[in-house]
Amino acid sequence: MDDIDPVGLAVPFFILAIVLELLLGRLGWVRARYEPKDTFTSLAMGLGSSVAGLATAGAIFAASLWVYQHRLFDIPMTAVWAWVLIFLLEDKTYYWFHRLSHERRFWWASHINHHTSQHYNLSTALRQTWTGGVAGTWLLWLPLSLIGFPPAMVAIQKGVSLVYQFWIHTEAIGKMPRWFEAVFNTPSHHRVHHARNPRYLDRNYAGILIIWDRMFGTFQVELETEPCRYGVVKNLATFNPLRVAFHEWTAMGRDLLKARSLRDFALYVIGPPGWSHDGSRETSRQIRARWAAAQGKESVSPEAKAETAPTPAAHSNSPA
Repeated sequence: MDDIDPVGLAVPFFILAIVLELLLGRLGWVRARYEPKDTFTSLAMGLGSSVAGLATAGAIFAASLWVYQHRLFDIPMTAVWAWVLIFLLEDKTYYWFHRLSHERRFWWASHINHHTSQHYNLSTALRQTWTGGVAGTWLLWLPLSLIGFPPAMVAIQKGVSLVYQFWIHTEAIGKMPRWFEAVFNTPSHHRVHHARNPRYLDRNYAGILIIWDRMFGTFQVELETEPCRYGVVKNLATFNPLRVAFHEWTAMGRDLLKARSLRDFALYVIGPPGWSHDGSRETSRQIRARWAAAQGKESVSPEAKAETAPTPAAHSNSPA
């Protein structure tokens, strides 16, 4: 069981599903919008992510083994209860990893490429990071090995989560049964996550279970009255995979050169995406607050209002 690779096993299914969705979309049988250059970029990003992952996999697994040697408990891979527990704990870990990757710029620089497509189809699921290993978000999973879950068990469950998330990158499926929508992440929920509409910004971080978003206040239902507009707040005008992969890192570097103090320097690295020392850009919270105020809503949080007050309206490179 140690050498099971859910993602590797699922690759033929990924390819077949993309081809099928594309063909059904061309026939007009399902909603599926593909643009050749955009699809090529997504495939190139997926290939590059696999290569980059191989380059860092050894070091990450070695770190997991080292932590596991200091584990608190011995958890057997053969126990059903252990798989149920790792499913829940890994999925919750994914939620916080995903949320962190949207709310802190250093990790957003690694994650943003997944959101750069202005189309939403199964190929978008393959538009993965090239710099995740270097960014260090994998550290969030180390506590699972410290608890006592074998690193191979953690890796398998992470793979299961990634395979699950492939099918939710589609417009071909509307909404699932109500009970399913209440518990699991679905195409409808994930369309919201990929949308750049102010109402939808930074919502629905779930991997498999949408319950975490409901518990931690980041859930937003997809509204028929407000279709999703995909991409990032300031969309890229390129299909170049290299720029898609590294543009936010270079933008962060340029901002660091403009930092006036250590505080500015720190906020340009770990502050929310879109933060700027001169208020020339907006964070997602500010965009949502401004939009809500324009709608005449009273539900804007005091902290969001405080953030918005001194900030002039401007274009933003904050997340979708």
